[in-house]
Amino acid sequence: MKYLGIEYSVKNLPVLDTDFIPFGVWIDAYEKGAEKPLTIAIERDKGKISVHHTKIHGTEALREADYRFVERYVKFLLWSIGGFRIYICGDSALAQRLQQAYTLEGERWFDVQFMQDVYEVPFEVIDCPIEDCPQENEASVSIGGHMEGCRIGFDAGGSDRKVSAVIDGKTVYSEEVIWHPKTESDPQYHFDGIVEAFKTAASKMPRVDGIGVSSAGVFIGNSPMVSALFIKVPREKRELVKTIYDRAALEIGDVPIVVANDGDVTALAGAMGLECGSVMGMAMGTSEAVGYVDADGNVLGWLNELAFAPVDLYESAMADEWSTDIGVGCKYFSQDAVIKLAPRAGIELDESLTPAEKLKAVQLLVEKGDSRARQIFESIGVYLAHTMKLYCRFYDVHHMIVLGRVMSGLGGSMILDTCLRVLREEYPELAGKVRVMLPDEKTRRVGQSVAAASLPEARK
Repeated sequence: MKYLGIEYSVKNLPVLDTDFIPFGVWIDAYEKGAEKPLTIAIERDKGKISVHHTKIHGTEALREADYRFVERYVKFLLWSIGGFRIYICGDSALAQRLQQAYTLEGERWFDVQFMQDVYEVPFEVIDCPIEDCPQENEASVSIGGHMEGCRIGFDAGGSDRKVSAVIDGKTVYSEEVIWHPKTESDPQYHFDGIVEAFKTAASKMPRVDGIGVSSAGVFIGNSPMVSALFIKVPREKRELVKTIYDRAALEIGDVPIVVANDGDVTALAGAMGLECGSVMGMAMGTSEAVGYVDADGNVLGWLNELAFAPVDLYESAMADEWSTDIGVGCKYFSQDAVIKLAPRAGIELDESLTPAEKLKAVQLLVEKGDSRARQIFESIGVYLAHTMKLYCRFYDVHHMIVLGRVMSGLGGSMILDTCLRVLREEYPELAGKVRVMLPDEKTRRVGQSVAAASLPEARK
């Protein structure tokens, strides 16, 4: 097979998506014969800089392949690591094309706006000589795994909130309460719900030594810079949102609080259950949520918003409605993937159903032995195997825990079995290194709220 003049080879393609061009596979093929050095650096908060050395072809014949490679590579770095300043070191022509793309009027306007909202500084792409590229400045963050004392674990979801009272690692009380944060514009609604949950858990313990929060969104410190939970809150009230968790904790007393992305907390729960590091967690639900802890059990301080990171280079792939980009993870590892593939399998879904209901309808078909529904989940398994090749380029993964409503039931088992088969057939080096698995019983016992409760270190 060939894409933009680059020959690549894939033995297994999704039966319902044979146009799929795995980004990780194509990168390997592209790099063969590339000789011109190029360095890409990405800067984020507190002067942290991630530096990636690569090579391009630099020939007229492969000019478009060079741009496609660098543009997608930068896109992946942005959504895995996060940043507001991109340095393209070693090729001015490529840097200038990216400068045009990464403006509020350019094709990557969504990325620019999102990163400016997160870091609250203007986004820019800098063209510089390779010898002037900035130096790497990375540091992982040690959070979680603190089980001693009386702790509150809070899991802020889009349709319900969960809170647990945890004493020395054991849950003594937990509850789920329905709430509707995504439709509420008044930040007081959110604040009152959070405080109520904290106080309920606190009432079940003799004291509170720490509060840990797991929530969807991008956080700088404890501040939710971008989060769907607060999507209806007007911009002029943003300062109230940025301090909402710290203010809620003060209602309990002077206790430490740590807020973390729910993907990272999922990975932390996995690491605590497995008693090891280098764990990635992927939840396939409304969207794709990913978290990661390194070999030392630390989080990297990265965004890990891989729902918006590219996995497929096919230029007519389904677009994500929010970011407007094509070939990004949320259309391959979520209920949207099931819905996307259903008509290709010959399954018509009632348009009056919600996305979650459409997923359940397909899951019911596969439980009944419908071969068309089986093809859907097997195709997602192929997506996952090829994407593991990509993710393992940027993350040192030894354990990949896949969970979420898409992974429930027989369909989830088919995804996992297909992924493992493709890994053995196409990437034996990964099959021997990475254990792809559903959450085991021990990991389930740790759970999201207990892992969240372990986030803060108790004061001495």
